[in-house]
Amino acid sequence: MAEYRLVATAAFGLESVVARELKALGYDNALVENGRVVFSGTERDIARTNIWLRCADRVLIQMGRFPASDFEELFQGVRAIPWGGYISSTGAVNVTGRSVRSTLTSIPACQSVVKKAVIESMKKRYRLESFSEDGPASGIEFSLQNNVASVFMDTTGPGLHKRGYRTGTGQAALKETLAAGLVYLSRWRPGTPFVDPFCGSGTIAIEAAMIGRNVAPGMKRRFASEQWKFIGPEIWEDVRRHAGKEEKRAALDIRASDIDDSVLIKARHNARHAGVVPSVTFERRDVKDLAFDTEKGIVVCNPPYGERSGDKEAAGELTKKMREAFDQARGWSLFIFSGLEDFEKYYGKRADSNRKLYNGRIKCYLYGYSAGDRR
Repeated sequence: MAEYRLVATAAFGLESVVARELKALGYDNALVENGRVVFSGTERDIARTNIWLRCADRVLIQMGRFPASDFEELFQGVRAIPWGGYISSTGAVNVTGRSVRSTLTSIPACQSVVKKAVIESMKKRYRLESFSEDGPASGIEFSLQNNVASVFMDTTGPGLHKRGYRTGTGQAALKETLAAGLVYLSRWRPGTPFVDPFCGSGTIAIEAAMIGRNVAPGMKRRFASEQWKFIGPEIWEDVRRHAGKEEKRAALDIRASDIDDSVLIKARHNARHAGVVPSVTFERRDVKDLAFDTEKGIVVCNPPYGERSGDKEAAGELTKKMREAFDQARGWSLFIFSGLEDFEKYYGKRADSNRKLYNGRIKCYLYGYSAGDRR
């Protein structure tokens, strides 16, 4: 098998989490950069990381990197890549890109140049003058930064947050990748009670259950590169077969609640699609009525914070009520994901830790409160 320079892209703040995932999968050469983690691997590793990564956005192959201060340099650099070895003669070519601090600023113009260069490269391989582009799609991405072009092939297609289980969502649902990241950042381990008292459509609790049972998040979906000629279907079949054998049936104590019956219906439906119904208990309950009936546990939640749903003042009052409820959980660790300005002021206590993350374009923080005195 060939060796590739692979890139797992990640949302801001989750790069180190993705690097930790890769290390757990056996990729010790991962290099953390802004918005991505770079590692090396074969065709099998392309399939394996797409199927197993929980917090990455997508997996790319870096095809080339070269100076590109003008259109000619961009064209020649892209054309020099042997695209015919990766894209079939009927393959569709879709180009996207971005430019930062570079002389080439027109993205549409750069897209046109890149696609033309790809086609010219393919003409050399296939000895054809035109291509039908009615076959498997190949997503090509370019990044221009400081007049240096990096060119990638997107092996994933629709982002890795598209697990395939979420058919119903709440008004301000988290992406599955971010929800899994919150669970990882809490350092929760199976065997410890886990509570989400603002579960909405159930994403955080479902992701925790999938982590606890070691269910590969990509098992129920397909990826763009499954149709590519240089990654055979037998590789995908083998990776999925091995992933299925890795699933665990351990009992989990995961509790998810909300005051909205309509979102709980969606949450239960999503849990059925994810195959984790036995692992998560859903119930209608106000946060003030939470019962912390074990000495230790972890709360991970995404309460309303007034940006997408409701009023900010109402979110502030809810935060005060949340503090009163959580004060009863002396031995529990708390992780509250919020975009509410002055969250700690409303909560009445400075967090032991905080980590900046983004929910879409909304700047948020994951506030951590260690187990112990809640005063």
